[in-house]
Amino acid sequence: MAYDDLRAFIRALEQAKELKRIGVEVDPILEITEITDRVSKRGGPALLFENVKGSRIPVLINAFGSQRRMEIALGVGSVEDIAQRIRELIQMKPPEGLIEKLKMIPRLAEIGSFIPKEVKDGPVREVLHEKDFSLFDFPILKCWPQDAGQFITFGTVFSQNPETGKRNCGLYRMQVFDERTTAMHWQIHKHGAEHFRRASQMKKSGRMEVAVAVGTDPAVTFAAMAPLPPDLDEMLFAGFLRGKPVEMLRCRTVDIEVPATAEIVLEGYVDLEEQRREGPFGDHTGYYSLADDYPVFHVTCVCHRKDPIYSTTIVGPPPMEDYWMGNAVERIFLPLMQLQLPEIVDIHMPAEGIFHNLMLVSIRKSYPGHARKVMNAIWSLGQAMFTKCIVVVDEDVNVRTVREVVWKTLNHIDPERDIQFMLGPVDSLDHASRLPNFGSKMGVDATRKWPSEGFQRPWPDEIRMDPKIKVLVDGKWGKFGL
Repeated sequence: MAYDDLRAFIRALEQAKELKRIGVEVDPILEITEITDRVSKRGGPALLFENVKGSRIPVLINAFGSQRRMEIALGVGSVEDIAQRIRELIQMKPPEGLIEKLKMIPRLAEIGSFIPKEVKDGPVREVLHEKDFSLFDFPILKCWPQDAGQFITFGTVFSQNPETGKRNCGLYRMQVFDERTTAMHWQIHKHGAEHFRRASQMKKSGRMEVAVAVGTDPAVTFAAMAPLPPDLDEMLFAGFLRGKPVEMLRCRTVDIEVPATAEIVLEGYVDLEEQRREGPFGDHTGYYSLADDYPVFHVTCVCHRKDPIYSTTIVGPPPMEDYWMGNAVERIFLPLMQLQLPEIVDIHMPAEGIFHNLMLVSIRKSYPGHARKVMNAIWSLGQAMFTKCIVVVDEDVNVRTVREVVWKTLNHIDPERDIQFMLGPVDSLDHASRLPNFGSKMGVDATRKWPSEGFQRPWPDEIRMDPKIKVLVDGKWGKFGL
């Protein structure tokens, strides 16, 4: 199922009994966060706050906050279904002969349907403000006590590569400074930051146009946070997830397209010479990210639906809503990682590792040092370069069972021999690194060691019961529940 807009997604959540409407007045300053955090930690539903203090606009939060809601968001029975579609695309071979070519026509037509479609008008243009508006008209949350202010946390930010004109869409937090300006939290490694750097190098001064859509359909929101290659259009990927194109509408005051069915759009620019102190902000690490200087987004125009819905999220001590989005990324993008590293059987990033701090990897080991080759390869893959700790185990270890990984790892390693360290880029939010954006990473080879790797003794067998005895006990004692 593909959703044309956020409202269709809300209806689907409600029909599945995955959404709770709250009519009691609630404060966007801290109170919504405390409520949502409690509900999220208990595995509770999406929340639609319909009576928000200081605003007539309802707030949707925790909409992606479970595996089931991620499946509803992406219109699948399991996120593995999307991974399988990606595998089929990867494995697609050029047709041979007329019959095979004819069979390819429907598939090619399907691929063509992913391409974004430009439209002349859309629901987000129902109300337009070019002069009299304030960002504080929207119920923007202050999430945690030491946050520097109110933050837009679920805005899909659209920018263009100044050299190629190619679009980028990412989820970047935005601290509200005043009625018409926000920070633009483009971390140094992100594509938005690269657009800003290139524009600064080309122009030296001036403006870079930006647009922010809030309340997009779930496929667009998910595509915006997905770790796609730099030149792959997120709206094309959203079309792939939806099975039909995203309708894009050109902004009125900037030359950028945004989803026509979004709830709210902020148009504006960043000044290439202006930066302002942003943060601190209670982040998904469970700690406050430190204050730093970031570009400033100047809002020049606001458009929205007549009765907009403000979509947002909170991050903090895991697990929270972002964990379930990250878990879907893990499953969906595994085939692309396996395309480059076919020896990988599975990966898992536990909630406590908050995505970039711990990756568990099982491999089909084929030669000495294979585990170390995989570690270094992962550290060279896009956002996987931020992975602080990588643990590599043999293919018979279930990496999705952390208890099993810990048991096998601690039994298989000689720490001095099997742990390696390297220096390189680290996540901007890593407060423990020796320098901002630069630090060390650790790899653990927890595979069985071979003689060709210097292990001179026989590797011991695991304790396993004789299968005949297991059958005997099943038959003799099964009636007692043994």
